[in-house]
Amino acid sequence: MSNGRTDSLVANRVLLTLVVAAVIGAALLSFVAMAPNRLVSGESVNLIAALRPWQWITLIVLAALLTLCALSRPFASPGAHYLVLTAAPLWLVLVLYGLGDYADRALQEASASARVSQGAAFWILVFCPILMIVDAFQRLHTHLGLRGLYTLLLAAVVAALFALGHFDGLAILREYANNRDLFAAEFVTHLRLIASALGPALLIGLPLGLLAHRRAGTRGPLFGVLNFFQTIPSIALFALLVAPLAALSEAFPLLRELGVKGIGATPAIIALIMYALLPIVRNTYAGFDGVAATTLEAARGMGMTSRQILWRVEIPLALPVILAGLRIVTVQAIGLTVVAALIGAGGLGAFIFQGLGQYAIDLVLLGAVPTIALAVVADFILQILVALSRPPGAR
Repeated sequence: MSNGRTDSLVANRVLLTLVVAAVIGAALLSFVAMAPNRLVSGESVNLIAALRPWQWITLIVLAALLTLCALSRPFASPGAHYLVLTAAPLWLVLVLYGLGDYADRALQEASASARVSQGAAFWILVFCPILMIVDAFQRLHTHLGLRGLYTLLLAAVVAALFALGHFDGLAILREYANNRDLFAAEFVTHLRLIASALGPALLIGLPLGLLAHRRAGTRGPLFGVLNFFQTIPSIALFALLVAPLAALSEAFPLLRELGVKGIGATPAIIALIMYALLPIVRNTYAGFDGVAATTLEAARGMGMTSRQILWRVEIPLALPVILAGLRIVTVQAIGLTVVAALIGAGGLGAFIFQGLGQYAIDLVLLGAVPTIALAVVADFILQILVALSRPPGAR
């Protein structure tokens, strides 16, 4: 009986869970850390001590409003979801503003080497409203264009805070200022490694997926080999490629002149291609296999050739599933490229491992946060492409 009453009282368990998690995290964990320099662990500062009274009181009000939105009453769906889309971004912007505001106030009375870093509570208070927004959009089934416009407006507000220098006092921004030119070079290197791997992976994977669809006898051996690649840990695969590539570059000077070496970009790109093949091949196979036989029969009845059926019928219908595989591969490649820094390939992982070696957490974040942001942006763009590739009327 009590479970039934609880179900009738709570309309959105996901939202309620996120609010509770945010409140508990804010109460028990540090919001920021104040350190005398970049190498010393900072003194934890909780949310109440870090924010001005009007800021944390507003957060409490927003948390109460979002809690009411999670209940069956007083707000009914879809009005509750629209309230979430209003309150959650206010929460997010207020947390970001409060962080920068505290950094400015704290550093005015500290030494030049003092650092203000984000605490665990800050990250919880940032990610929870983002997940609330995602959940609200999923429940409302809003148009993709509206989601994109909403996201751009929210991103513009956050970008404005950065442009106005509101976060310049944070340790991660100081690390960026000290490594501005190097960061730009490593970011471009990160993108180049991803592009260099995805291009060949598509050129190899798409025909293999079509072959698996056309020839049933090739599926078992093909997927077996590709599954085997996935079982190899990334660091181990990078290491296994070093020796043979070094031997090839020594045996063939032309390859060495072309940049093929045991360490650097070459083994990283090869490993990324090997990891990317399974999702591309499997989704390509699934996409073609999902085309209805009646559709193919109708195309043949219209007099289409096999080539015309492939390009005008099969590929357009299979494209959403293929792009979904590309979405998985792209996000995977963005993360795996970080590990490639261990073998001298460069990229954003260079900051992460350099920061770990120096015990400088803000230098680690300088590599980690842009990597996460890049993965989110790539996922969002490819999600739009998947939606646009679906036939009219399909969901």
